[in-house]
Amino acid sequence: MSTLYSTNVTAIGGRSGSVKSDDGLLDLPLALPKGLGGKGGATNPEQLFAAGYAACFENAVIHVTHATSDKVKDDEIIVVANVGMEPNGDGGFVLTVALDVTITGLDQATAEDVVAKAHAACPYSNAVKGNIDVGISVSVN
Repeated sequence: MSTLYSTNVTAIGGRSGSVKSDDGLLDLPLALPKGLGGKGGATNPEQLFAAGYAACFENAVIHVTHATSDKVKDDEIIVVANVGMEPNGDGGFVLTVALDVTITGLDQATAEDVVAKAHAACPYSNAVKGNIDVGISVSVN
């Protein structure tokens, strides 16, 4: 199998440090969220994961509709990703994920079918499969 795309991001200083991509397009400070006892004021790994998952999932929706008559465009889809963190009972932590997907121009049954296919195609969904239960809600406009 050949890699379609690859990127490198370096993290320094953990949750109170920074992240920077090799091409310099991503260059952000990190901070422990206030909800975890930190001072906040900067992004955190959960926000970055949520942003990546939401954008990737939206593109997966577009991808699966390309071969159908139910094509949707970028501005017809909204994906809100909620990523949480919980203790796992063994001294570590696990992530929780909920995706709220809204699609304009499709009926409910078609939208649910498209989202199920997108969930099967999305690289983020495939990466967490069997490890994180992803809750998905689908609505239409």
